[in-house]
Parts: sequence; structure tokens; C-alpha cells
Amino acid sequence: MLISALLTEIPVYYYVVISAILFAFGLFAVITRRNAVVALMGVELMLNAANINLVAFSQYDKALLSGQMTAIFVIALAAAEAAVGLAIVLNIYDRYRTVNLDEIDTMKE
Repeated sequence: MLISALLTEIPVYYYVVISAILFAFGLFAVITRRNAVVALMGVELMLNAANINLVAFSQYDKALLSGQMTAIFVIALAAAEAAVGLAIVLNIYDRYRTVNLDEIDTMKE
């Protein structure tokens, strides 16, 4: 009850601004960094930014829990994505001894 009351007192644009900042950090990490692990972390940041928006906007429709349910689905999807992504990174490291995305270009040939 207390958390729900607190969430409704905070204006929604605060959530949108925080979400946009998180999304920008994630996008910056994906675009500029060449480390595969950092790129995965950037994708996770972007997914969590979307989750903040989903939960924040769902506070205005209390009858439906679609925002929270979608956020839980996205969290499960992000966990699976992280597991598969880290497995791919480990296999790449085993083969090439690097996780630098610029140096892993043999699939292009």
C-alpha cells in the first residue's frame, strides 16, 4: 500500500526521464564499446528502461496488471537472453581468446 501510494504521488515524467537516461546509457554502451560483455550489459539496461516505463504507465490503470505482467515477461526474457549471450561470449573467448567485437570477424569471410 505504501509503495503504491508513493508511486502514484511521483509524476510520470520522472519515470520517463529516468527511463530515457537508462536507455541512452544502454544504447551508448552498445554502440561505442567493443567488448561483448559490455554490449550485453547495454542491452540489459535498455530492457530495464522499457520495464520502468511499463510499470510507471500501468499505475494509471489499476484494474489491469498488463504493465507489471509484461515487465515480468521482459525480465524473464532478459534473463534468458543474458544466459544465451554469455554462453556465446564464453564460446567466442574459448576460440579466439578475446571478447573484442572488432577482432571477431571471421564469420564475415
